[in-house]
Amino acid sequence: MMYRTVGFGTQSRSLKPWMIALLIVLLLTVVAVTTGILAHLLVSGQKTEYYHGTFKISDLQVNRNSRQNNTYNLKDLKEMSENLVDEIFIDSALNKHYIKNQVVRLTPEEDGVKVDIIMIFQFPSPEQRAMIKEKIHSILNQKIRTTRALSINASSVQVNAMSSSTGKLTVQACCGKRVVPLIVNRIMSGDIAAKAAWPWQASLQRNNIHQCGATLISNTWLITAAHCFKNNANPHQWTVSFGTTINPPLMKRNIRRIIVHERYHSPAREYDIAVVQFSPKVTFTDDIRRVCLPEASASFQPNSTVYITGFGALFYGGESQNNLREARLKIISDDVCKQPHIYGHDIKFGMFCAGYLEGIYDACRGDSGGPLVIKDFKDTWYLIGIVSWGDNCGQKNKPGVYTEVAYYRNWITSKTGL
Repeated sequence: MMYRTVGFGTQSRSLKPWMIALLIVLLLTVVAVTTGILAHLLVSGQKTEYYHGTFKISDLQVNRNSRQNNTYNLKDLKEMSENLVDEIFIDSALNKHYIKNQVVRLTPEEDGVKVDIIMIFQFPSPEQRAMIKEKIHSILNQKIRTTRALSINASSVQVNAMSSSTGKLTVQACCGKRVVPLIVNRIMSGDIAAKAAWPWQASLQRNNIHQCGATLISNTWLITAAHCFKNNANPHQWTVSFGTTINPPLMKRNIRRIIVHERYHSPAREYDIAVVQFSPKVTFTDDIRRVCLPEASASFQPNSTVYITGFGALFYGGESQNNLREARLKIISDDVCKQPHIYGHDIKFGMFCAGYLEGIYDACRGDSGGPLVIKDFKDTWYLIGIVSWGDNCGQKNKPGVYTEVAYYRNWITSKTGL
């Protein structure tokens, strides 16, 4: 539409100020709508694509328990591999299309380690996948030949396109990832957790009543505290639910097997660990995902920030809550926790303390068996502790005591194969 400011013939008219203002508003509206439509078309024209890559890191050995310089643990190799692929594509012709990558499997072999990695890109819909695959393969090949970060056999590099559904499910199945961003600028003292914030949290229930927390470590296995079953270990009387509320639950499953550590004997607190198998298996989504397990050699420094979650009571003697809550704590050193006025000799092998000596923030009744987690610099979450015991809740000089998952790592593998 064209607006005229001068009339026909010899008579001329000026538009009134309010008419000029109206015309400007109309023009700006048209421009804004047009820009929005173009932006939508550009974004909607981008399609997320997944590519499965493999390569072999040679001339190294993997030893889960060794600290020697010529060996690596799998966690280090995962981080190094992901960082390398990030650097390769950020500094490549595909940098505008590259989103991220994720190592989904590390397979130790006689002369090295095979790496399976998912690479995620966004391309305009008309792009040819075969051509993209070849380009990705070419970039990986060229860059890997010149890298010094890891010794990779360039001839071992392979790339294959994946369907969107398979790619998404594979990434979701990776441990320790969550879609809800962590708010780190405020102290959390029992705040209600956001939906999907802690997708590995589970509620163990007997006769449909919450008893303990648990943590999802695979699509059929949970890990929890042995003392949760000291009065009843009959799997037919237990169920597990997932989600951030107990009622209504996001999903429920029947318990198939309860395996309590053979050396756990109540009222002793050592060996307070159990694994629980349920059926049918769960499908991983944004709301339900497994946490990562640390290696047996893993150690975590005092004063590190960790997080607990659970449906437990808000004060000693209180009732369990329907909504999942979260709190941020600090790891307390054994030297401090073993002081006579704290817990003294009650802190044994396979235990550690977390919380604050001032009290206030702590696990409580109903949180038992639940997760204490920590995240690495790649925002991957690891289960390092299981809520075990403590004197009351949030009492001064009586922080929470947790079962050390790394200490029992080999036992977990022996029972679950994980």
